[in-house]
Amino acid sequence: MPVPETQLQFLYEITKSITDSFDLRESLSDVLSKLNRQLGMERSTITLFDPITETTRIEFAHGIPEEGKRKGFYKIGEGITGTVLKTGEPVIVPMIGKDSRFLDKTQSRTNIKTKKMSFICVPIKLSNKIIGTLGTDVPYKGTETLKNNVRLLDIVSSIIAQGVHLTRSVEEERNRLLNENIKLRQELEGKYHIEGIIGNSSKMQEVLELVRQVAKSNTTVMIRGGTGTGKELIAHAIHYNSPRRNHGFVKINCAALPENLLESELFGYEKGAFTGATRSRKGRFHQADKGTILLDEIGDMPLSLQSKLLRVLQFKEFEPLGSNETIKVDTRVLAATARNLEDDVKRGKFREDLYYRINVFPITIPPLHERKDDIILLADFFLEKYSRENEKNIHRISTPAIDMLISYHWPGNVRELESCLERAVLVCNEDVIRAEHLPPSLQTAPSTLTLNPSGRLLPRAVENLEREMILEALKSTHGHQGRAATTLGVTLRTLGYKIKNYGIDPKIYAGKAIH
Repeated sequence: MPVPETQLQFLYEITKSITDSFDLRESLSDVLSKLNRQLGMERSTITLFDPITETTRIEFAHGIPEEGKRKGFYKIGEGITGTVLKTGEPVIVPMIGKDSRFLDKTQSRTNIKTKKMSFICVPIKLSNKIIGTLGTDVPYKGTETLKNNVRLLDIVSSIIAQGVHLTRSVEEERNRLLNENIKLRQELEGKYHIEGIIGNSSKMQEVLELVRQVAKSNTTVMIRGGTGTGKELIAHAIHYNSPRRNHGFVKINCAALPENLLESELFGYEKGAFTGATRSRKGRFHQADKGTILLDEIGDMPLSLQSKLLRVLQFKEFEPLGSNETIKVDTRVLAATARNLEDDVKRGKFREDLYYRINVFPITIPPLHERKDDIILLADFFLEKYSRENEKNIHRISTPAIDMLISYHWPGNVRELESCLERAVLVCNEDVIRAEHLPPSLQTAPSTLTLNPSGRLLPRAVENLEREMILEALKSTHGHQGRAATTLGVTLRTLGYKIKNYGIDPKIYAGKAIH
């Protein structure tokens, strides 16, 4: 039987109500309102099944007060609604006052015995699974009219089922993304926790103390240090230990982009501002509003942009390219550089007023060769990291390899050390990193197993093995000599003598790196 044109228009409006809004309450309330106008009904309800309690409860209603709605819950098989839920088939009650199955739990119907009212209840199915019911009170107009109404309500219930599914899917995806966001934020906060930064040397402890002092403030920080010293890591630590940690942390390398692109990246642009600007775009400062921006390699910023940056620092405002609108932002600025800005100021390559504006709280990260005490801790961290990533079972670094790591001058600092350990893990096919696994650049010192002038290879090998065992024991006990002596099966006095004889410093193992 073809569907009348008026009903087609009605079904189109019902579908539009469902698809136009992700607010399930709003869309289903609108559906019931349209049903009321189409069928002339007095009351209607949508119940949704709860598999945990095994009951269906009125979630949306038209013509039923809130108090009555709260009473409208049904067990499977209870009343008309429970029967539909159980069988999955529509039920028609021609005269609700004459059918004992009709419970009127909501107590919202007056003169139920005398009024000629019918009740229709149809299942709401999703993939042949009953997820609820659609029920309505309509004036009795004969059996044929009731059957036509059932056909119409069946179609409406299918549309409602898709709307419920769509809304739940969106909600589940939203919750998944929120949980993922929370998890990632927790991982970042843990990763960049101040106590998680590896460094027990006195110079690194001074750096971390400065980070603790400045993190809670809004002060502009200048992070200085050579390439590969970990300036970005310190910037992360400042942000994720600050009150701004729940907002954006935005990074931009001032040396990586030409002047015109750098300006548009920093401050954004309006559609049509330049060739290729087919849409408006927010700049990095705008993206970092309420959060933090890291201006890496700030010493390479062109002079023409330095004046615009100075204005942002002084007045917290800027205009995007091609716009007359002034954007106000609350963005904390961290700057990083490996350059000697004082020399650049003298040569006119860096604005003096900008230098003083960003150099409010300088933090200088020492090069790796000045923090030798941290080399073994860092090497162990990178060894564990890349062994795990490459699914290798490498437990330690041999004594000759450690000697090479400590004696090397590390021009590339921590970044070079990390690359060195990554390579060593890749080429190593045993459970120990040995000297031959290190890059050629470290293969400059003579091997500790080379024959000495008196040809004493065996005693030398024994000494190396003994020294390596002592180092391993100190590592596993975090520098505690008493426990290390117990592990090795020697007296504390014997261990102390050998530590002194081999020039070992147990203090470098005293701290435990938090990964």
